[in-house]
Amino acid sequence: MKIQSLLMPVAFACCAALAGCSTSTVVTLQNGTQYVTKDAPKTKSKDGFYEFEDISGKTIRVRADEVATVKEED
Repeated sequence: MKIQSLLMPVAFACCAALAGCSTSTVVTLQNGTQYVTKDAPKTKSKDGFYEFEDISGKTIRVRADEVATVKEED
């Protein structure tokens, strides 16, 4: 009985810690378009693109020369 009563708080603490690792990021393009991402985008790939998933779950690929800024959301 004691193990079960200790397991729930430990599991909750682990989930809370993992949720805190995700940081929303705003990717702003040269034309002013902004994308809010779940996590920081993958850095520029060999073919010159940034790839990230926006908050709606859609995968976006943008040429690196079109990206103006990549900042953590306030």
